[in-house]
Amino acid sequence: MGSATVNGITIEYDDLGPAAGPAIVLVHGHPFHRGMWAPQTAALTAAGWRVIAPDLRGYGGSQVVPGHTPFEVFARDVAALLDLLGVEEAVLGGVSMGGQIVMEFHRLFPERVTGLVLSDTQPVAEDAEGRAFRFAMADRLLAEGMAGYAAEVIDKMLAPYNVTGLPEVAAHVLDMMRSTAPEGAAAALRGRAERPDYRATLRAAAVPALVVVGADDVYTPVADAEAMHALLPDSMLVVIEGAGHLPGLERPEAFNAALRRLTDRLAAEAPEAPEAV
Repeated sequence: MGSATVNGITIEYDDLGPAAGPAIVLVHGHPFHRGMWAPQTAALTAAGWRVIAPDLRGYGGSQVVPGHTPFEVFARDVAALLDLLGVEEAVLGGVSMGGQIVMEFHRLFPERVTGLVLSDTQPVAEDAEGRAFRFAMADRLLAEGMAGYAAEVIDKMLAPYNVTGLPEVAAHVLDMMRSTAPEGAAAALRGRAERPDYRATLRAAAVPALVVVGADDVYTPVADAEAMHALLPDSMLVVIEGAGHLPGLERPEAFNAALRRLTDRLAAEAPEAPEAV
């Protein structure tokens, strides 16, 4: 675990695996922290990859910045952290809101991206109704805190059968949600409401991409993943059975097998590559 000052705030992060290995950056979703990537971090580092997993500003151990956090700010935080760590380029992966922040990073810094992992996310900007919902939810979290929200959405973050069938996973997801600072979550929701549309930049993506989705995801269903897969010039789509919105936690073995399809390819194409995951 490390701590760094980037863009005037303190960010906590993991930087694991060999310093000389190819790098992959994993961006968590809302309202979680980098601990959601533990199953993937273990598999990637065991295979020789350098894994960098930050807590976004406002989440986990990173500094809480109230108000309004545009996605460009999140992406520039990640870029500044990579600069600090001496990483010029990396695979970028994210789930849900984290996937949209990855798309923002790719929009701003395409030359730094060697591959994309987009899990349970979608590239379309919010419409007026969606923007109003995000702003109203931000106000609600500030007024009520995170506990009620966490209880309300747990069976949407996980497939309902996994809430009871995977009690340790459900407890972990609930703990991450409940421990998130409402001020940080609200600031991110306001930024999320005003994010740009990423379809044009995905169409122009010049790197391999993996699109992953839980078969029973109600937030970003399989149809959304199929549409995003169709946009990307060089992508593969994996639908993970027995999972909802967080397949990396619900079905880590299947998620890691999907991830391996991308890392195998990248490893094979690299001049000197580690064993793939």
